[in-house]
Amino acid sequence: MLNEIITIILALFAAGAAGLVGAFALMKKTILAGDVMSHVAIPGLGLAIIWQINPLIGGALTLFIGAFIISKLERKTSISSEAAIGVIFASSVALGALLLNSEEELIDALFGGFGNLYISEFVFGIAASVFIVAALWLLRNKLIIGLFSEELAVATNIRTGRLNFWFLLLFSLAILSSLRFLGALLAGALIIVPASAARQLTHSLGWFLLTSMFLSVLSMALGLIVSRAYNLELGPTVVVVAAAIFALSLFKTKN
Repeated sequence: MLNEIITIILALFAAGAAGLVGAFALMKKTILAGDVMSHVAIPGLGLAIIWQINPLIGGALTLFIGAFIISKLERKTSISSEAAIGVIFASSVALGALLLNSEEELIDALFGGFGNLYISEFVFGIAASVFIVAALWLLRNKLIIGLFSEELAVATNIRTGRLNFWFLLLFSLAILSSLRFLGALLAGALIIVPASAARQLTHSLGWFLLTSMFLSVLSMALGLIVSRAYNLELGPTVVVVAAAIFALSLFKTKN
């Protein structure tokens, strides 16, 4: 019973952090990176299974290495963020396919469900979610300036390369926080879908950020309820709920 309670609490915290990251990713026009970056965790999950360590440790390793490589590719070459992420994505999926041998391992990696939640994982997950929200709050002005005018960012001594790297790290941390519940295939959906619905429903930046977090938490909460009630897999259920909320948001006409 206690494990179930802390799992629910962690899932809701992770969803809130993912929703806020998704809002900034949507403004940066890198929202699809959420889907791609989540796949970067696959080879790490495979290595963790081979080494018989916690899969989330392996996922963290390749996620942060991927963020570092993408940042370096952006700085040292002329390719765009999307191209850099695409290169890492293709390499990660191929490597992950080689490392994951059994069907059960593949399902766990893609759709989540890595056994019981340990207290250490709970503490780390809560701390990570709080850190993401706090960091984005502190960086919000710099991120917004960088979004709307790179020239202004340079003029105000904002190091856009370093800022983008920090955002990639926060992005990766948000994916890692929801990896246990949604898996590598669907973790990015919790970043993409609620933020897209929030953008459709709101008109101001403040409300957009709050609504994105709220819809992400709502998707996770309803997904937990529905999956338990009908004995369904949590990851796909959460994403279907989020997609339904997005579909409903389309009925609102923006002025």
